[in-house]
Amino acid sequence: MSEVGSRDQFGSRIGFILASAGSAVGLGNIWRFPFVAGENGGAAFVFIYLLLVFSIGMPVMLAEFVVGRRGQGDPVGSLRRVVGKAFTPLGGMGILASIIILSFYAVVGGWTIKYTLDAVMGSLGTDVASAGAVFGTFISNPMSVVFYQALFMLGTYVVVARGIGDGIEKFCTIFMPILFLLLIILAIRSVTLPGAAEGLAFYLKPDFSKVNGAMILAALGQAFFSLSIGIGVMLTYGSYLKKSEPIVSPAFQICFLDSFVAFIAGLVIFPAVFAFGFEPGAGPGLTFVTLPAVFTKMPGGSLFAILFFFLLVIASLTSSMSLLEVISAYFVDERKWSRRKATLVVACFTFLLGIPSALSLGGGLNIAGKSFLDAMDFIASNVIMPLGGMGFALLAGWVIHSMAKEELSGSDGKPLAIYPAWRVICCVVAPAAIGWIFVTGLKW
Repeated sequence: MSEVGSRDQFGSRIGFILASAGSAVGLGNIWRFPFVAGENGGAAFVFIYLLLVFSIGMPVMLAEFVVGRRGQGDPVGSLRRVVGKAFTPLGGMGILASIIILSFYAVVGGWTIKYTLDAVMGSLGTDVASAGAVFGTFISNPMSVVFYQALFMLGTYVVVARGIGDGIEKFCTIFMPILFLLLIILAIRSVTLPGAAEGLAFYLKPDFSKVNGAMILAALGQAFFSLSIGIGVMLTYGSYLKKSEPIVSPAFQICFLDSFVAFIAGLVIFPAVFAFGFEPGAGPGLTFVTLPAVFTKMPGGSLFAILFFFLLVIASLTSSMSLLEVISAYFVDERKWSRRKATLVVACFTFLLGIPSALSLGGGLNIAGKSFLDAMDFIASNVIMPLGGMGFALLAGWVIHSMAKEELSGSDGKPLAIYPAWRVICCVVAPAAIGWIFVTGLKW
């Protein structure tokens, strides 16, 4: 992988699509999307979110694919080869964001493992109060939180250390279809509950009178961040794509799968929440406090609780693997480390960096009134990622548009019909929209 000519590659287009979709499909889709939709009026938010995924998210994703496949390296190396050293800080920002995100993402990933085991043992709580007490007791126990964080990071390391084909691609090829199947099973169970109709109306019948600037901003942010844009993940995965493979259709399919998972997650949660009289706008606690209470009231709820939290484990791992790959690829490509050494060192370092986040929700370190975990999330999601995404859009639209035109051409060498619209979006629309996220998001 250290030389362009001997670089590891995905074995198939479907492997590339599932791995890239796995990176995008994570806690942001199954945990964050439902509660953000619940807080922003349901169906109208969902409509705007889907519109923005394909109108802004997909063009920026294509920009990263173009740079990655042309550069055939990590974010820093690819940018140096494609446009020169002046642009390598953009790749460095992506690697930094990946380090920060992985450090706290592993903490929440550890929660999913703990909750899966609790679901198996039937100890999630019987109502919102007891479920809240279970969660509060867990996050207040530093040894337990750090243990599950370490367990999650170990699982991530084991897969990534095996490489692209034997590790990431094989894992995603096996487990992403399982993720889709579990989601569909859970959605069928949820929408067939007595009283589910009110939840379906909330989620599927838009009330556009509720649309305002705050809702559009929330939808734009969710669309942008759920696709893993701006941190070099799609660039790195694009560098493992064969030259003979197209990039437009995979980008569409990845965005479709990402949106599909987010949409079905809403079908899992909202009908069940309304059926039992719970609050759809319960915020981040919807998954770890409200849903356990919902499962206890649902016929066969114990089984569905196990399936749901196992689903979260899979989704968390597919995203954490992509983050670890971005960071490790830098040390393999630029520092000439072996893959096993790079993944081991990076996994250990990000685990240690994540310990303050693991301890913070139980009364540990705070920064400017936020828990350390929330502060790290804010820095990565509201500062580094928007700047990175804006940088890739401007780079593609203004600097390497000729190269992009070649990559976005058909087998006959003629640019695809989407090229003019893609360039306008990258030059003007996406930077303006992302800039809006950045300026608004800086409100600490």
